[in-house]
Parts: sequence; C-alpha cells; structure tokens
Amino acid sequence: MPAVAASNSKAGGDRRPATRFKPIKPLRAHEYVAEQIRRHIALRILQPEECLPSERELAVMFGVGRPTMQQALRLLEAEGLVQARRGRNGGTFVLRPAGDAAAADLMARILHHLAEIEDLLVYRSVIEPAIAKRAASSRRSSDLTAMTRAIHAMAKAETEFEYMRADTEFHLAVAAATHNPLLVRAIEELRTGLNDVMTLLPESDTWHRLVDAEHEAIAAAIEAGDEKKALSVTESHVTNSEQGVRAVLAGLRRGRTWLTS
Repeated sequence: MPAVAASNSKAGGDRRPATRFKPIKPLRAHEYVAEQIRRHIALRILQPEECLPSERELAVMFGVGRPTMQQALRLLEAEGLVQARRGRNGGTFVLRPAGDAAAADLMARILHHLAEIEDLLVYRSVIEPAIAKRAASSRRSSDLTAMTRAIHAMAKAETEFEYMRADTEFHLAVAAATHNPLLVRAIEELRTGLNDVMTLLPESDTWHRLVDAEHEAIAAAIEAGDEKKALSVTESHVTNSEQGVRAVLAGLRRGRTWLTS
C-alpha cells in the first residue's frame, strides 16, 4: 500500500482528473413552459384537436408573462405539436397526426425503442406495485376522489384518446397519493415511454372491462388502507398489461422480419 501511495504522489498532486464536466445550460422560462405542455401531450392528457386554454389563462397558470407564453407556443407550433387557428372558434389546438404516415411513424418509433420499452416494462413491474402499496398508507380523501374521477372518466370515454387520458390520470392519481414527487415523476416517465405501444392494445369492450375492474380493485385496496392487497392487485394489473404489450411487440417484430426478409 505505501508503494502505491508513493507512486500516486510521484504522478503529481496537480494531475487533472480524466472526467470532463460540461457547463449546464439552464432552461429559459418559455422552454420550461413548452416542456410542460409537451409532456402533457406525450402523456395523452392533452388530446388531438383539444383546444388549450387562452394565452392569458396559460400565463396565469404558469406564472409567466404573455410574451413568454407566446414564445412557448411558437416553439411547440414549430415542432408540429400545436396549431394556432383564427376566427370565432379559434385558439391553439393540439395537432392530430395525419393518417397512414402517423401510423407508420408510430410503428417505426416503437421498433426503434424496443430495448428501452423492455427496460420500462421491467421497471414498471418493480416500481408500480410498490407505489400502490405506499399509496395505501399515505392516501388522503382528495387522492381517493381523483382516482374515482379517473375511473368514471374511463367508463364514460367515447374515444380511445379519452380512455387513454383517463387511464393515465388514474395511475398518476395513485402516484400522487404517495405524496412523494419522485414517485410521481417515475409514473410520468413510465407512461411517457409506454403510451405509444399501449395505444396498440385491444380497444374491445372486454379488454376495457378488465382494465376498469383492475383499477377499481386497486382504488378499493388503497381506500381501505390495505397495503398487501394494493400490492397484489397492482402486480396482477401490471402483469396483465405487460402480457398485452409483449404480444403487441411480438407482432411488430414479426412484421419487421417479414418486411426485411
């Protein structure tokens, strides 16, 4: 050990570390606002063709000036995520991807991120049941109300976009019931990464009834404060969802093999 210490000393105490850190480039206010709206679009909380609140209302929500809000909306419009429309029924609308091109882009995006999706499925199986267990011990009445509201919204959904939004809101409500912002962020990241492939899950009434029943069981266990039950029913829900996602991925892989053979 002394010889090693001496060797290090001879190398010189002023030796620079191999690691090179890069300066942090902080987000400007309008970039931060744009990222929040972008995240809501990715989470399917904002639907295609949905009109955003007015610039004035958005500025109040974000606590920024209207010029900052206008910069953020221009940035999103340049990315093709929203469109400003004039006239009596004008406003800023979330854009709907166009037909076949959008479907092709969706498939390509999923195939490009297969490894990441696999990692997210494993991550979800570990983290989401634990979050439900934690929620059962820390939930408040307002959290239960949010879960119930999301379940009712799923039951009343008339389109798949509405169903997906309510589904996402339910899982975010469960995470919010932990009152731990890191766990909420974990669910946001999971939904952002998996929502593309989850849009390809069955749209049948049978599938929706199964998902609805599982959500109701999770909410009931959390309301009862039953941590063990919340853990087990969420594990079952995540497993069923994962099986569906993996079936979709297998189909996409077969399609890619066929196209390239």
